[in-house]
Amino acid sequence: MKTRTALAFGLTCLLFAGHPLFAQTSGTTHHRTRTVCENVTVQDQPKDKNQITGMLVGGAAGGLLGNQVGGGKGRTLATVAGAVGGGYAGKKIQENQQAKHTHVERRCREVAY
Repeated sequence: MKTRTALAFGLTCLLFAGHPLFAQTSGTTHHRTRTVCENVTVQDQPKDKNQITGMLVGGAAGGLLGNQVGGGKGRTLATVAGAVGGGYAGKKIQENQQAKHTHVERRCREVAY
């Protein structure tokens, strides 16, 4: 009887020798990722963010032109109006010029799939 039990035990051990008794799972899952890259146009940061230079140059030019018009109080009013209009125009011109200054950056990121 002992021989039969030993033989049965030995055969059972041989049968299950390559298999784990308990399945083990880890809490982490493995995701496959790939790198996706794209070219992005980025606007350069201007040195003069508020377009002060354009406003000053435009205001001076507008004031000089406005001063050439009329006489007396009309001339003063034309000078002030020219300075204000020229300042606004100068600011917008500089703003449009700054918007043209861009460069291309390559940006990459990991994406799970």
